[in-house]
Amino acid sequence: MTLRLDQIQIRDPYVLTRPSSGDYLLFGSTDKNIWSGQATGFDCYRSSDLLTWEGPLEAFRPQRGFWSQEQYWAPEVHEYRGRFYMFATFIAPGRLRGTQILAADKPEGPYEPWSDGPVTPANWQCLDGTLHVDEGGTPWIVFCHEWKQVHDGAMMAQRLSPDLRSAVGVPVFLFSASEAPWSRALDVPSVRDREFPVYVTDGPFLFRLSSGKLLMLWSSFGDTGYAMGLARSESGTVLGPWTQEAEPLWGTDGGHGMIGRHLDGSLFLTLHQPNKTPYERATFFPLLELEDTVTLAGVLPAERLT
Repeated sequence: MTLRLDQIQIRDPYVLTRPSSGDYLLFGSTDKNIWSGQATGFDCYRSSDLLTWEGPLEAFRPQRGFWSQEQYWAPEVHEYRGRFYMFATFIAPGRLRGTQILAADKPEGPYEPWSDGPVTPANWQCLDGTLHVDEGGTPWIVFCHEWKQVHDGAMMAQRLSPDLRSAVGVPVFLFSASEAPWSRALDVPSVRDREFPVYVTDGPFLFRLSSGKLLMLWSSFGDTGYAMGLARSESGTVLGPWTQEAEPLWGTDGGHGMIGRHLDGSLFLTLHQPNKTPYERATFFPLLELEDTVTLAGVLPAERLT
């Protein structure tokens, strides 16, 4: 089936660019209701122009006995040592939310469990793990320690084994959501009676600039709803310290995105917008790479917030 982008309901879009085949694969949270009820799995879509898409293609369907049955979130697909690995978030009654790693021989799947359950800590409420391979070749998972457990959502990094099957050592704290000048406390009825203000961390994505500097794209809530900002590692490594940009890269009712490359090598930003089910759609914007950051092409900072 051929679909326009505005016909595909999707949250947390993630794009894998394939220059060798001249196309793109779009992944994301694709269940009609990702918040409750029986989960179906993850779909992907294929395109040569980011405008029209073939699909859905079944990227992951849980086998009988799979531990999680609902709330399948934020799949990312990374090529690593000749195979493809999907980092995705799951939860189940009696178990806390966490990111598990799945694997496949082809980027579109089908994916099967690779790690033995989540690689994030079993006693932590975690989500949105992403893969980062440092300049020495060591793999890391960067993930969010969720506000539901710590109030001020935290960004964490954890080393992984070379085969991506398990965590190594202990998680390292990177920063809290409230450290970003643009981040605002969540203001919804379900959190207003909490003792401490709630700040959200979502969707980390790491990107190394041509200059060698390391950026992290991540989401929270700003002055006008769901938003996405940038942090910069002062050391150029995943361990930081991380400095937050003062204004969000995207400030209006959209977020949980990533930085990708067009087939010609130029950069784009993708995110979901609006942040309300079932209206979420993937959107794409050109990006310009600067010495120490990226910026939306042709959009002035003030315009990002309106």
